[in-house]
Amino acid sequence: MSGFPSPFSGSDGAIFDTYDEFVPDHLPEPGTFLDGQDLLSQEDHVAFHRLTKQLFEERGVYDMTFGYNLAQLNLDHRHPSAGYRYAEDVDDQRTLHAEFTPTTPFCPQSHTLTVGSFRAWNGLTERHEYDLVRVRVHSMHHRSGEINDELGELEDGYLESGDDTCTTPSEETGKGVTPTDIGQRSGPTTPF
Repeated sequence: MSGFPSPFSGSDGAIFDTYDEFVPDHLPEPGTFLDGQDLLSQEDHVAFHRLTKQLFEERGVYDMTFGYNLAQLNLDHRHPSAGYRYAEDVDDQRTLHAEFTPTTPFCPQSHTLTVGSFRAWNGLTERHEYDLVRVRVHSMHHRSGEINDELGELEDGYLESGDDTCTTPSEETGKGVTPTDIGQRSGPTTPF
């Protein structure tokens, strides 16, 4: 998918690290979702993030503000505190935790980007070594609690059904909660 023009995007390659580099100074600090887990670093981080680029490209997980594949945010020198960090679950190495730190506490795309990320990783599990990639937005986001609750529902539904597009039954209605329901509850719907 080609990039979308944006007043915030640039074409200068000097502002990006490469997908083969691990540059801790250009990555967000791990938040509470990764506490106590086995943080990926060096080649482990690089390998999973390189695969993430491919999966996000295939599934169209793009940051519309910057006009690029969301995986590129980790490489953008202009936003060294934003992007994804990963950690293997200490009790189950077949589960990966992925925590998204947006560029601002009010990033309007955080919900859409994390749901899209969840669906890309868990919809294409045959392409990586994890049975489940759990996704959360960093607690610095003003709606992190609400978004993370919805991501938890999506995760529960995926574990129950194997379908990355549904969630567990809603306690209020007794019906399954669909991604559209989640979007209507909290803001714009997601194309993922």
